[in-house]
Amino acid sequence: MTVHPDRGAADEDGAVSLTVDELAARAGTTVRTVRFYSSRGLLPPPVLGPRRVGRYGPEHLSRLALIEELQHQGLTLAAIERYLRQLPEDISPEDLAVHRALVASWMPESTEETTREQLERRVGRSLTRQDIGRLAALGVLERTGTDGVYRTDPGILHLGVSLLDLPIPLETVLASRAVVEKHSRAVARELNRLFKEEVWKPYREGDPRPEQVEQMRSLSAHIQPIIVQAMVTAFQRSMMDELRGSRGAAAPERGEGPGPA
Repeated sequence: MTVHPDRGAADEDGAVSLTVDELAARAGTTVRTVRFYSSRGLLPPPVLGPRRVGRYGPEHLSRLALIEELQHQGLTLAAIERYLRQLPEDISPEDLAVHRALVASWMPESTEETTREQLERRVGRSLTRQDIGRLAALGVLERTGTDGVYRTDPGILHLGVSLLDLPIPLETVLASRAVVEKHSRAVARELNRLFKEEVWKPYREGDPRPEQVEQMRSLSAHIQPIIVQAMVTAFQRSMMDELRGSRGAAAPERGEGPGPA
């Protein structure tokens, strides 16, 4: 196992490996909270390293971020447990991050100010001036009027940092972000229209009692995680179909397709 001062340790296959204290610091929570979630089965057990010290990885960090966002949505612990049970057992940290980002999209922006030192502690690595500029361009953080102080949304911070080391030009990342935002906004607008016209409007026309109105408002909040799950599943299937189509179209060009009949 090799140790990277800024990123914790890395095991034999290069995956980031964290102690429970490092995991809590990255997630912006406490060791007590991590252990409580583990006792409830919300987090998978850690891998036991030398001297039987538990080591945690990206999947634990992503799950903690998702749990935090579901709490912000107002879900009870029991509801969060049900939500997590519906996820595939082998779900990747990247897919968990997508869930977190989609859940967060239903909430008002929750930015907070942080210093450079706090920011680096939260992401578990040093950030160069170029890194800061790239994160700002991605909209992950923004500079304030005070030198060394930034405003950021903790929910998308780790997602943005994960893009720093990818060998993809910034222009391509920004173009991809624009595509996702454009179509996500269109989906949200259409779903909102459907809910208002097909569910909310007929309900209001029925002259409901005040408590029924409150129940309907509560319903709109509780169906959001279900919609998020549906969007993630549909997006993943669409991406797989596109990738299969691309490979299939490219096969004959590589001489891998069937010969003439």
